[in-house]
This record gives sequence, structure tokens and C-alpha cells, in this order.
Amino acid sequence: MTTAQQPEKTVQQVRTVAELVDYIQVLTTEIQELYCLDEIPWVVGYSGGKDSTATLQLIWNAIAALPQEKRTKTIHVITTDTLVENPVVSVWVRNSLEQMKVAAKEQEMPIEPHLLYPAIKDTFWVNLIGKGYPAPRNRFRWCTERLKIQPSDSFIRAVIRSSGEVILVLGTRKAESTKRAATMAKHRESRVRDHINTNPNRPNSLIYLPIEDWRTDEVWIYLNQWQNSWGYSNKDLFIMYRGATADNECPLVVDTSTPSCGDSRFGCWVCTIVSKDKSMEAMIQNDEEKEWMQPLLDIRNELDIQDDWDKRDFRRIWGDVQLFERNKNGEISVEPIPGPYTKYWREHWLRRLLEAQTKIRCTAPQNMRDITLITLEEMSEIRRIWLEDKHEFDDSLPRIYQEVTGEEFQDPRPGADYSLLGRDEWIVLEEICEGDAMHLELMAKLLDTERQYRKKTRRVGIYETLEKCFNTSSRSPEDAIKNARLKRELSEAVSQGDVAKVKQMTLGDVAVVNEVDEGESDEEVTWGNMKFKKNDLEE
Repeated sequence: MTTAQQPEKTVQQVRTVAELVDYIQVLTTEIQELYCLDEIPWVVGYSGGKDSTATLQLIWNAIAALPQEKRTKTIHVITTDTLVENPVVSVWVRNSLEQMKVAAKEQEMPIEPHLLYPAIKDTFWVNLIGKGYPAPRNRFRWCTERLKIQPSDSFIRAVIRSSGEVILVLGTRKAESTKRAATMAKHRESRVRDHINTNPNRPNSLIYLPIEDWRTDEVWIYLNQWQNSWGYSNKDLFIMYRGATADNECPLVVDTSTPSCGDSRFGCWVCTIVSKDKSMEAMIQNDEEKEWMQPLLDIRNELDIQDDWDKRDFRRIWGDVQLFERNKNGEISVEPIPGPYTKYWREHWLRRLLEAQTKIRCTAPQNMRDITLITLEEMSEIRRIWLEDKHEFDDSLPRIYQEVTGEEFQDPRPGADYSLLGRDEWIVLEEICEGDAMHLELMAKLLDTERQYRKKTRRVGIYETLEKCFNTSSRSPEDAIKNARLKRELSEAVSQGDVAKVKQMTLGDVAVVNEVDEGESDEEVTWGNMKFKKNDLEE
């Protein structure tokens, strides 16, 4: 990749408006020279927020000032819709991209907008409702990689495969936060020229940061004083930010101590990484026309419960009990790590989401009444996970969908409605198991495993699959946790070289088996006769 090593300029941190105007002209020349330097395509990250809008506007205006014969290199504008974006912002971005396509064609600009989505298997609701992943936390932040990074990274990798290299243009600024400034300072160590770093996460790509030294008030001055390049309204963007500020006021910025409405942040409406969704709360508080978003805020707040162990399985998602040392109020205890949401709570979140969607479609403004909180494809994948991976053959998703919406669920997956087992068989199984949840789970897994293998010409792997069912579902929660504690103690004894304790624990297991064998010398000791052995009172 062709680059020119240049000494980094010292940018004045506090600029007057006149100095900002001069600096914008310097940036315009820099953008034009960089664009004409080689044939490497550009990818501009656009979220619809103030920083990415200012960055794209700078790029657009600079390239538009070039002669037509020099506008030969494609500039891709990418936006990732996580499918759980703030609805107001999501509509704003979609309309902006449509306007961008029209304007680029009319102005003969080499700009191509792209709206990206996460893969269905990676969406928020497929993971939370389908697989049962708990609401994201800082220690288990499973959402960012799946929803935001992977879609854009896949697009960038495709451009690199096609062209060999890429320049990624971002609206990242040091003034956003102390953490962001520290991260950017670290990346500056790999700087190749002014405003350009190598990309540590993707070979054959550079990162261009044209507004990295801009203050928030400078961003707003630029957006409000320069007309939007693709015919959208920067004034409306300013109003949207103002409505997402707690005091509903964007003050006139007279010095660096004056607060700015640019501190409002838009993101996923389900985000539980932050303590509160301040922007949505402010929107609802400041604008009566946005009160229709209250059901979304209610779901988000219901998800954001720190102690949700009662809603989650005592096993990890793969079926094993895993222990950890818990320090609560100075008392240390060994507890099982909670796993995915239970069947009841997964169905609960689906019902709550569909109820919110149904209500919003009746109460929202006309331009928002076609809102989709969860897509048909997502629900189809959730249904597949419940049926095939979790063996819940009662097939509750179509029933819940019809109860809430009043409409029949139309599954786009071929053959989705064909099954030998269904709701009736599940009810019979519940009656047989008489309230024993683990027994019900085990029987359901065994029956559904047999069903899944019945049409295979060679039933290779069925015994291993059945054995896994027994390993994960044959014990009661109390017995499973007790067994995990014994394994933990045995492992610690082995690591400490405590031979006496190892012998005591292992010989203790033999004694238990001998106790079961006593009086049953003619009968083989198996899991079955240990599990269902009649007690003395029944004999």
C-alpha cells in the first residue's frame, strides 16, 4: 500500500470559528490528495450520528470539488443495522441512505451506500430468546462482536479480496471520552502519515481519521453552517440529539466548559451494558409523540436485572454444571455458574416482545406503524433451535405468536411444520413425569433424539447422543450440583497431591456402588435401575 511518511501536525485544540473554516479547507485538500494518490477503495463507516455525518460530509464535499475525470475510485458507505437499533434513529438512517443513493446518482459521485445486517444466527433475539443467552453484561458482552463487528468486517474483507487493499474512514474523535482518547493514543504508535494508522485487526487496510482532533461543538458548527451534501437535514439531526438530552436543551456553546447536546448517545434499545438508556428516556420525556416507545423501554429495563439467577438454568448452555467462588458480603461460597434462560423465561421474552410490537403498531405515528421488533426469519430460527437443539417438541412459538397477534405463524423454513411429536405428546409426557422437570427434560431429549435419527440410513452417533442426554439431564439439580462439587474437590486434591483424600473420595464411590449392589447380585447395576430403584416402603 502506497503511503507517504509525514511528520504529524500539531493541531490546535481550541479553535475559533474562522480557524475552523481554514482547517476545513486544509482537510479538504488532504482528502483530495489522498483520494487521488492511488486506486485503493475507501469504506466510510456511517451510523447516522453527528460524527459519522460530519466525516461523510467532509469526504463528499471534497470529492465533489474534484473534476469529474478524477472521481474514479469507489467510496463505499456502510451502515450496520443490528435490528435492535433505536427505532427513531433506525428510520433516520434508512431514509438517509436512500437519499444518499439518489443524490450520488444525480451528482455523479462514486459513492455506494450499503445497509448491512448480522447473520440470522447472530441476531440479538435469536441468541437471547432462541439459545437463552442472558442479557449482555460487561463480563459477558456477547452482542457487540455478533451484531456490529462481524457484518462490517465481512464487508471489509470482501473489499480486500476484490481490490487487495482498503482505506477505512471513521468519525472517531478523541474528545468523545477519556477511554477513547487513550485507545486512539495507543493506535497512533502505528501511524503512517497524518490522520492515518494501520489497522491492527485487519491486514492490508488503513484507518483514516479526519476529525480525530475535533471538539463536539466544532462538529455541530460544521453541520449547522455547511449544507448536507446529499440533501438531508442536519437541522433535523440537531433536533433529534436535542430531544435525546435530559434537559431538552442544546445550549449555545461559548467555551469549553459549556455542555453540549452532542453528549447524547444512540444505540441498541435493548442495551444492558449501560445502566440506563438515557437517550430513549429523554425522547419519551421530551416529546409526547414519542411516548409510543415506552413498551421498548419497559422491556429493556426488565432485561436489565443484575441478579437474574432465578430465570436461568443451573447448568451451562452445553449441559454441564460449572462452579465458581462467589464472594457476597464477605462470605465466600462455591456456587454453580448460571446458564441460559429457562424455557419459561425464553417464552416470556418472546411474548413480551410480540406484545410490544403489536401495541406499537397501533399507537405509534403513521410512519412508524410498520415497525418490526423481531423478524419472521428470526422467529423461524428461534423455533428451529427450540425444536432441534433444545428438543422442546411442544412447539410453543406458533402458539404464542397466534395468541398475541391473532395471526397464524407462517414459517418460511421448508418442512418446518412437519413433526411426529407435538403439543399433545408433550402434555402426555408432562402427566407421566408428574412434575419432575428433569425427568420430563430427559424423556423429551431421548424421544426427540430418536425422532431426529429415524430417517437416517446410517444412525451413526445415536448412542453418543443418547449418552449425552443422560449425562446432562439424568440428575436432579441438587444431585448434579453435588456431583460437580465432588469433582471439584477431587480435582483440587489431585492438584495438591493429597493422596489420602483422593483415596477416600474414590473409594467412597466404590462403597456407594457396593451398597447399591447389595441384595442385587443377579441384576446388573445400570443407570436405569439406580434411577428407578424402588425404595423399601414401596417393596
